[in-house]
Amino acid sequence: MTEHHEDRPVTVMVVDDHPMWRDAVARDLSEAGFDVVATAGDGPQAVRRAKAAEPDVLVLDLNLPGLPGVEVCKEVVAAHPQLRVLVLSASGEHADVLEAVKSGATGYLLKSASTGELLDAVRRTAAGDPVFTPGLAGLVLGEYRRLAGEPAPTAADQPVAPQLTERETEVLRLVAKGLSYKQVAERLVISHRTVQNHVQNTLGKLQLHNRVELVRYAIERGLDDA
Repeated sequence: MTEHHEDRPVTVMVVDDHPMWRDAVARDLSEAGFDVVATAGDGPQAVRRAKAAEPDVLVLDLNLPGLPGVEVCKEVVAAHPQLRVLVLSASGEHADVLEAVKSGATGYLLKSASTGELLDAVRRTAAGDPVFTPGLAGLVLGEYRRLAGEPAPTAADQPVAPQLTERETEVLRLVAKGLSYKQVAERLVISHRTVQNHVQNTLGKLQLHNRVELVRYAIERGLDDA
């Protein structure tokens, strides 16, 4: 069955420096109904093609010639904040995972994942859900908890905190607890699209760029424990 994103197939770009692996991933995605709009085999090429194709999801390897994957991630997310990045890497090193997330990646999947797990991860990434190989999600959340415990920089002229509506705060609290948009929708008895709209409005008000930054914001304010 074809995957849809806003009444059209989810568009995907695959970046990996191994041609056979890259082609296999692209083929699996195409056969599952995703629209593979571009591929790339090195960092600079990935940045150029991602900016031109503007896919919904960028499936990105970290170990790339010319420009590291984390730098590719930073550049394309800065140029197109709505683009979601799913890292697909052979490395499960904690430093690589955290660096990828800090660079703007929505999710991180190991190459040992099955084809079914990859397809599900791309679908969920397109919907804005953070997707991690089991064990890595706790690592990322733990790191943000640690960062939240550090003293915040002070400024005499800090702007007044933006006002969120009661529903936006409610959605933010559940997102910070690790619930997917679908789970938030079920918990609050609202539609998936309504949850997405609340998240986008909150991102705009808080001047944040992605869900990862949003979760950190919520944790820093203790909303995940509320």
